[in-house]
Amino acid sequence: MRIAQIAPLWERVPPPAYGGIELVVGLLTDELVRRGHEVTLFASGDSLTSAKLISVHPCALRLDATVKEYSIYELLQLALVYERAEEFDIIHSHMGHSPLAYTNLVKTPTVHTLHGIFTRDNEKIFKYARKQPYISISDAQREPRVGLNYVDTIYNGIDVTSYKFFPEPIDEPYLAFLGRMSPEKGPHLAIEIAKKAGWRLKMGGKVDMVDVKFFEQEIQPLIDGDQIQYLGEANHAEKNVLVGGAVATLFPITWREPFGLVMVESMASGTPVIAMRMGSTAEVIADGKTGFVCNNTRDCVSAIDKVAQLNRYACRRYVENHFSVKQMTDAYEAVYKQILKEKFAKKNGYLRSTLLT
Repeated sequence: MRIAQIAPLWERVPPPAYGGIELVVGLLTDELVRRGHEVTLFASGDSLTSAKLISVHPCALRLDATVKEYSIYELLQLALVYERAEEFDIIHSHMGHSPLAYTNLVKTPTVHTLHGIFTRDNEKIFKYARKQPYISISDAQREPRVGLNYVDTIYNGIDVTSYKFFPEPIDEPYLAFLGRMSPEKGPHLAIEIAKKAGWRLKMGGKVDMVDVKFFEQEIQPLIDGDQIQYLGEANHAEKNVLVGGAVATLFPITWREPFGLVMVESMASGTPVIAMRMGSTAEVIADGKTGFVCNNTRDCVSAIDKVAQLNRYACRRYVENHFSVKQMTDAYEAVYKQILKEKFAKKNGYLRSTLLT
């Protein structure tokens, strides 16, 4: 099968540190190549892939301070993809609403994995292109009022073997937080939980430009280097040690997180997750077995005392059985085949009706 994968240009594929979408795209792309598919990846020029790489910019856009209009490069990338549409059997987009204006202009079908959320503005273009085939990354992500043609829910997968397993916490007991230093990810709530519980908290994550003010005003003053520690942006190995060595990973989000790869990475490392009941958390965590899904910070504090009852091996097995690259790729292959089967049936139906007339 000839497949085009379209990735956002903001981060490299796979990302050197933080970047959930790009990590998933990289794993899926390489696994499809391993299975014998002819895959072309449209991504930043510094991406590392076993597929054929095509790029409109030599590096991830966030690393290039000379780039001021990000949308220009996105338009260039989409123009390249759809000019070459006939070269592919299927196009797989991970760019949200951006390709929707192009998809009906070519015969090659595009399937859209939605990694974000709906807004008042982007709902307009989604409703316009509601008949396109969409994949949600959790059931909680879906918005029935938009009326999209969902063909499946496929959970993000990881390469579990690339995560070292920690059968027990390391060093002095601590809690971990991993994620962007933004209000949506809840680092301020993680600090609140740690302080109320009297636990040390180690935090890792990047600070985007839009979150600098929040970080400087709400987070930085609370970092004392002792009870509350900030380790900066972490790469894969550092993330693994940060969450793997913890008693529990805090995931106190304040928004409807569509998936939350951090939860899976933590459980793969053997560490249970204490999360807020929002977005996909109840789908990703096996409540009472691989972590706890809580209604408020008070519940999160109480959950810390119950974490010791959980089996860290069970956390690892749960990820192996539910969130592996193999399972994710199997599901995507099935969707590709179904879409092409429907395209073929529709084409044959049209030809038969033409011959009859």
